[in-house]
Amino acid sequence: MQKRIIPVLKAIFLIAAAGAVLVISGCRSGTPAAGTRIDDPHSFSRPWEVTVTELTLDLNIDFERKVLSGSAAWEIKAAEGAPQLILDINNLEIDRIMLQPGGSIAKYTVGAVEPILGQPLTIELAPETESVVVYYSTKPGPSALDWLEPAQTAGGRHPFLYTQSQPVLARSIFPCQDTPGVRFPYRATITVQPGLMVVMSAENPQTKSDDGIYHFTMPQPIPSYLVALAAGDLVFQSLRPRTGIYAEPEVIDKAAYEFAETETMLEAAETLYGDYRWGRYDLLVLPPAFPIGGMENPRLTFATPTILAGDRSLTALIAHELAHSWSGNLVTNASWENLWLNEGFTVYFESRIMEAVYGHEYDQMLTTLSLGKLYEALDRYGWDHPDTRLKIDLDGRDPDSCFTAMAYDKGHMFLLHLEQQLGRERWDEFLNGYFDTFAFQSMSTEKFLEYLDAEIITGDQELAGRLNIDGWVYSPGLPETFPKFHSSMLEAIRQQADDFSAGGSAADIDTSGWTAHHWLQFLRQLPDSIGAERLVELDQRFQLTNSGNAEIQFDWFRLSILNEYAVAYPALEQFLTSVGRLKFIRPLYQALRTTEAGRVMATRIYQQARPGYHSAGWKYLDPLMGYEPANPAAK
Repeated sequence: MQKRIIPVLKAIFLIAAAGAVLVISGCRSGTPAAGTRIDDPHSFSRPWEVTVTELTLDLNIDFERKVLSGSAAWEIKAAEGAPQLILDINNLEIDRIMLQPGGSIAKYTVGAVEPILGQPLTIELAPETESVVVYYSTKPGPSALDWLEPAQTAGGRHPFLYTQSQPVLARSIFPCQDTPGVRFPYRATITVQPGLMVVMSAENPQTKSDDGIYHFTMPQPIPSYLVALAAGDLVFQSLRPRTGIYAEPEVIDKAAYEFAETETMLEAAETLYGDYRWGRYDLLVLPPAFPIGGMENPRLTFATPTILAGDRSLTALIAHELAHSWSGNLVTNASWENLWLNEGFTVYFESRIMEAVYGHEYDQMLTTLSLGKLYEALDRYGWDHPDTRLKIDLDGRDPDSCFTAMAYDKGHMFLLHLEQQLGRERWDEFLNGYFDTFAFQSMSTEKFLEYLDAEIITGDQELAGRLNIDGWVYSPGLPETFPKFHSSMLEAIRQQADDFSAGGSAADIDTSGWTAHHWLQFLRQLPDSIGAERLVELDQRFQLTNSGNAEIQFDWFRLSILNEYAVAYPALEQFLTSVGRLKFIRPLYQALRTTEAGRVMATRIYQQARPGYHSAGWKYLDPLMGYEPANPAAK
């Protein structure tokens, strides 16, 4: 069945722009009122018939069986005569469902399993139904839940659980309308064995509960993919009045040092685009199995330990996740076809935060690197490939396929283009209005462009031609008038890399004042076939094999593999068995598999490391490695 986000009608746009939106728990909400049709190709739900408006979770964490069990209660709003509520589920065992008021047993059906999407849970409603309560438990198998054994944690004594729901795995934690086009506030009661702490994307405790029972409230409406949970041997350390760190005791001091400037970033962000509307901004440092760099769960960013470099050199990732508090969490892409509205805005906003905190020249270096990533992706895809548009067609496709440099870096360049054409002052005024007008709502590409037209273009055809909206959003590749950048920092680094590659001495390389980003540019400028002898010289001078910076290690290990620099292999193996971040491990396995000896090494390491990787990575790594699990449903 053809399911795509349809262009938002002019009447709907005018209602939203006027601020006449649904009110839930005192917040403006972008949840569509029943009767308003906004399709999502990755959800079975039909929120235009019946929409969920508030969630109450009551769950028990069972580490021994690796199961969540309990109930999810949904308040609902139904269009007149709507006969049923359809929720998304994946790897859930439904026990029973109750209708409220009255507490009658509901009739329901569970549909056939579809790859990626899971199953529809269809609940028959009575005319007076105001809420439904689903009693259920999770089942083993690939899902948002990652259950870690004690040995996979920093402390090595207690198990750990965390969730990663983006884009469509929230349905494996609780039955929901699993689309970013639906938002809701939630409450939760979570029970865990005493001695462990539970945290969520909500108002969080700062000390452990004696009885293992924790209560949470998220008063602002959020989409399902931002409902997040973690449980383990956690402690909290405050940074400044609105910011703090959760981590295992063995990691907390290092994390607190690394993220000490978080509130400075928060203040810089507020200066740019208005008040932070989520109360606190805390960070949770996860065990190494976490498959991505960071996840922007509201109030509590989930972060990889690979950014704990010891020198605060990788905190751009925190600037990125913090920026999501406006672009992505406050105003959210209505479906994953519109991901650039989350990620392109966030990379642009991250850049502005980094400029405010670290200066213009440093930001120019980061922006130049961002443009380089975009060029690489365009060369890989082909500049005329339809997936190099900002809004792409995901009908029948895995929504993970939209998380590319197009959404992030082309989106960033488009917004920089708009800034350059309009002037920063006018552009900032527009963005402030955008975030305020559509706070706690979901946004489609068409709705954004209509707002841009109404607020900025206003019939000015000359300006419309300069902005070239269709060329940026709906056309592949890059328009000819994309922003150009020059970084004197990067030019100096490139020259040193070129000199060394041409036979110069490592002793002549001047690294004074270098950050991790300078090192990354240097390593990426070296030829892939530079030779093991030159790597020996670099390693003896700069100890790159033993670098504590995961970004530098990744680029160094890639060069070591391509040049068969065996001295680095023990550290490479340690890296692959202790880090689960796909950005790093997938390319390293690919590089290893280019030679027969490398394939043997990669196969051995993967068999050892796979149980520690998140299930979200298996779909990429298993085919690459030719791995056939004995029991595909079990970890």
